[in-house]
Amino acid sequence: MEFFAWITHKYIMHGFLWVFHESHHKPRKGKFELNDLFGFMFAIPSVYLVVMGSEAYDWRFYAGLGIALYGLAYFLVHDVFVHQRVMWLRTAQTPYFKAMRQTHHLHHAVHTKAGAEAFGFLFVPKRYFKKYGRG
Repeated sequence: MEFFAWITHKYIMHGFLWVFHESHHKPRKGKFELNDLFGFMFAIPSVYLVVMGSEAYDWRFYAGLGIALYGLAYFLVHDVFVHQRVMWLRTAQTPYFKAMRQTHHLHHAVHTKAGAEAFGFLFVPKRYFKKYGRG
C-alpha cells in the first residue's frame, strides 16, 4: 500500500487532482479542507468491495478491508500524529516518529503543484531518517 500511496500522492494528488490537494498545502481556514474529499474517494471503493465480497468472503472483502485499514492508519498517522488535527499523540518522540513528522513538513514546505519531495506515508527514506531522526 505504501507504493500505491506514493504513486497516488505524487502523480494524482500533485497531478490532475491538484485542485483538491492544493488546500492541504495552504494554511487551513477551518476544520476541513477540500483535500479531505480524498477520504471519501477511497471509502467508496472500500465499502463497495466489502459489501460485494461479504457473502463469500472472497478477495473483494479483503481488498476492501485492506483499503479501510490503510485509511484508518492514514488518519491516525497523517491527520492525528503529523498534522495534529486531533490532539492525540503529541508527545511521541522516537527517532522514527520525529523523522516521519519532519519529512512530511519538508513536503509541505513547497506550496505549489511541482517541486515537492517526500511523497511517502509510513516509510521514511534513509536520507531523511539520518537528517531528522536524531534528537
